[in-house]
Amino acid sequence: MPEKRTIPRKKVNLYMAVFDDDTGQILGHMVEASLIGARLETQAALPLERDYYLRIELTPDLGAPMPYIVFIARTKWCKTDVIQPNLYQVGFEVVEIVPEDKAIFNRIIKKYTGV
Repeated sequence: MPEKRTIPRKKVNLYMAVFDDDTGQILGHMVEASLIGARLETQAALPLERDYYLRIELTPDLGAPMPYIVFIARTKWCKTDVIQPNLYQVGFEVVEIVPEDKAIFNRIIKKYTGV
């Protein structure tokens, strides 16, 4: 499959849980991120082209006024993990994020991807 991504994702160096804000359940863990999307490792396959309100709980060292950020992201692809077939790799595209949370998301990328 040809690469459609215009901004490369970077590996996240922290085991960062991502929650479905509607249910409060852990959706998965962020393993890569970019300014416009993220790859999560999940325990269940997720439907394509579905929008989720994703919540990331923040570490204190990010200096954020809130303990978390919430944004809308859409599933773009989902596949079984090659090494651990009981896990799934899911690509998300950020659809909507308020400017304040986008700035914090950018800090997460800079701090935890070594960019």
